[in-house]
Amino acid sequence: MADEQTTEERIGLHNLSPAPGSRKARKRVGRGEGSGTGKTSGRGQKGWGSRSGAKRRPRFEGGQNPIHMRMRKLRGPHMKKSMPFEMFRTHTQPVNIGELDRRFESGDVVTLEAMNAKGLATRKGVPVKVLAKGELSKKLTVHAHAFSATARERIEAAGGTCELISEG
Repeated sequence: MADEQTTEERIGLHNLSPAPGSRKARKRVGRGEGSGTGKTSGRGQKGWGSRSGAKRRPRFEGGQNPIHMRMRKLRGPHMKKSMPFEMFRTHTQPVNIGELDRRFESGDVVTLEAMNAKGLATRKGVPVKVLAKGELSKKLTVHAHAFSATARERIEAAGGTCELISEG
């Protein structure tokens, strides 16, 4: 019994090893034709990639116009050097008053949760802006982050009110 305990070695950092087959030896290039990566060392015959010092640059897209040049730029004297425009865009999700008229009853309080329950303003964390597309014939109390001027006029003309939600 004492013999069994001595043959079992405790697992520790000194005797850990990776699972068999999980590690692969690195490719040794330029070691003769028989190795499969001899002569040109896997770089091919000619071309830019076969030359010494050739590296794939980050953001290189095979010669097509790269995305940082395809995106719109801010105005300024150095057009190609200026920053892309899209990251500074403010994002809102639109809700039209025609949809509010179709999905809510007269006298309802239209909150963000109520809109979400009816399938409007479904993106979380994106401010809601009410726009004036469509007609409104019902008296509604609408809560939103922003209103277009025409939408505010039409809601108030129908007897409703517009409540601004402050961010934060």
